[in-house]
Amino acid sequence: MKRFSWMKVVALNFVFALLCLAYTASAQQGKSSLYQQTSEMADIMIQYDADKGSIMRFYSVASRQEERDYGYNSPERRQRLLSLVEDYQKQLQKLDFTSMDINGKVDYILFKRNLEDQTYRLKEEQTKYDRIAKYIPFSDRIYTLEIPRRRGIAVVGQDVAKELNSINKEIYKSIVSFRTADSIESTMAEYTATAIKGLQSSLKNYYNFYNGYDPLFTWWVPKTYAVTDSLLNMYAVAIRKKSKLVSSQNDDGSGIVGKPIGREELIRQLKLEFIPYTPEELFEIANKEFAWCDAALLKASREMGFGDNWKAAQEKVKNTYVAPGKQPEAMFDLYNQSVDFLKQHDLLTIPPIAEETWNMYMMSPERQLVSPFFLGGETLLIAYPTNTMDYDDKMMSMRGNNPNFSKSTVHHELIAGHHLQGFMSDRYKPYRNFNTPFWNEGNSLYWELLLWDMKFPATPEQRVGMLFWRMHRCARIMFSLNYHLGKWTPQQCIDYLVDRVGHERANAEGEVRRSFTGNYGPLYQMAYMVGGLQFNALKKELVDTKKMTLKEYHNAILRENAMPLEMLRALMTKQAVTRDFKTSWRFYDKD
Repeated sequence: MKRFSWMKVVALNFVFALLCLAYTASAQQGKSSLYQQTSEMADIMIQYDADKGSIMRFYSVASRQEERDYGYNSPERRQRLLSLVEDYQKQLQKLDFTSMDINGKVDYILFKRNLEDQTYRLKEEQTKYDRIAKYIPFSDRIYTLEIPRRRGIAVVGQDVAKELNSINKEIYKSIVSFRTADSIESTMAEYTATAIKGLQSSLKNYYNFYNGYDPLFTWWVPKTYAVTDSLLNMYAVAIRKKSKLVSSQNDDGSGIVGKPIGREELIRQLKLEFIPYTPEELFEIANKEFAWCDAALLKASREMGFGDNWKAAQEKVKNTYVAPGKQPEAMFDLYNQSVDFLKQHDLLTIPPIAEETWNMYMMSPERQLVSPFFLGGETLLIAYPTNTMDYDDKMMSMRGNNPNFSKSTVHHELIAGHHLQGFMSDRYKPYRNFNTPFWNEGNSLYWELLLWDMKFPATPEQRVGMLFWRMHRCARIMFSLNYHLGKWTPQQCIDYLVDRVGHERANAEGEVRRSFTGNYGPLYQMAYMVGGLQFNALKKELVDTKKMTLKEYHNAILRENAMPLEMLRALMTKQAVTRDFKTSWRFYDKD
């Protein structure tokens, strides 16, 4: 009897434990359902990325670096990519959207958006190619040579040399014809030269495969191939030179010649990022934020004893730069200040390995021409003058990278900014390929806004430093939109940064050059402030109403991976979204 009672007690305890465990798991699942590592869409998205990668590699026309630099697809690869996208769009239509949870629905909407944008861009590229095809009538013959190489099919060396010799005559004929033709518009000239670069790369792949291995190919082809390559190069140079005669973006004295995209494309890209504002409305937002900065800057200037002469106060702050050779340790000290502040206020979870594994390098003088301030991520790249710079450039670099200016940007680049973003994105929902500067830069900027509100800058000098960058984010909206609308030249953008924000001129030139000639999209510069304001609005909606704690909010953001902020809002608030979701979130309500 005692034995039975003991076994009965054990069994009851075991059942009770299972029930508790099930309840705890259920409660935990309800609390952390946002953090699930997959969705109903994960498999198809992973499959698409892998299929696209296979096609990009198989139909390659250049090295990966060249493809990044020139952004060019061969006609063959372009058509294959369009076919791939069409196939996945058909697969999407067959999925049961209504049965998905909010994670799956958000992934569906954004993946559908990506496919539609890919189709748009490929068709636009095809339209451009059709416009320049008359300048490269020999292109199909060169691309045709590449096809048998992929399977190692034997070729007849003499026949190859004969074909290249014929192609050379056609290239030379095109060069002669172009000399007497009307000038070519600058963007089309650049695209034609890029297409020719693709032809050179394709031909180089073909030549290197057979040369030295096939005896007859090696005997017949090299001399003729060298002429082909030389003619192609000569043709590309001639096209670029002639385009300068009719360029709609002539050098205005700044040395910066970019490619304004116009109002229609700006609005298309804003909708793509789920931003339901017109350029004019974004100007209004920037002006309101600028007005706030002006008031805060005058207050700090008065506290420093400069009255309303904020430029004099800023000048004093610029001269707080550290001595040559001391910048790395100054930046490390600022990093420790920011991370200590985050921990003191328990603002988010910082994984120990994230703290352990970031590192620091110095930025080359050449790169500082484009990026005059330090950059971050897993590696902190420090901009500071070297012995090769002249006196004025050294002083501008030191003054522009003083510790008071840098106080608001070290955490922007490392923790809780870009380094922590990348660290978490590698570990949470890594299949999500929705990268957007409104999330990446917007989240880092949000931390600048939040830490200001939490009194992170303790002195008026530190506030002047943080306000410099906050004003710069407003200015980025103004100058990037004005440029792409065709209203401002690069030189006007430079002057605006110097006069309105207080930039050192060389640093302003670097910022504008980076914005319009670097590998940044047209919306990138405005994404800092606009994205930060979106994160701030979502915080008010979730944290200020006590639906989440501040720490839960910050952790949730990093565990969802990058995406347009309106879709993050839909996910975190568990909205009822439809298959054809359109942007509508008017996130800015500042009076």
